[in-house]
Amino acid sequence: MNPFAIAVLWVVGLPALAAPNVSPTHIPVHSATPRAEDVATIDGMVHAYYEVISGPAGQPRQWSRDRSLYIDALRFVAVDADAQGRPQPRILDHQGYVDASDSPLTRRGFFEKEIHRVQQRFGPIAHVWSTYESREKEDGPATARGINSIELFWDGRRWWIANAIWTDETPAWPIPAEFLPR
Repeated sequence: MNPFAIAVLWVVGLPALAAPNVSPTHIPVHSATPRAEDVATIDGMVHAYYEVISGPAGQPRQWSRDRSLYIDALRFVAVDADAQGRPQPRILDHQGYVDASDSPLTRRGFFEKEIHRVQQRFGPIAHVWSTYESREKEDGPATARGINSIELFWDGRRWWIANAIWTDETPAWPIPAEFLPR
């Protein structure tokens, strides 16, 4: 199993099966003033969304900056398939995501970037389908692809992410052509 698949299993909750006596380490996330370039535009939000979790092995992730992108009641939903191929969601708040993700992301390199976007907006709300590729090295081969579904809103001063749900591409769930670069 490749290292990315191991990290995905960790994030979606299967590590408890592999190591029943090990729990994620609590990573304190301190409040941070949001960067104006992150929250002023949808492009800035999506750029920051990927940048904060990416980095080489051993580099701490930017969890305080990450937290500044989201509303307080944010829910992350990671969707994977169980042994029978049925979708299984793992629902996390920001702290739960940080605690489950930090060690796998910093133990090895992890770089995720957007390769295509489908965006719709109505007034103060927006929806972004963001297709991604993940790598262990910034210039290395892609180890996974998938789609993030991100809901945002504008409060009159800045953008906020209200929810994010994602799943990786699999043979059973190939990425449709409309979500891939042309």
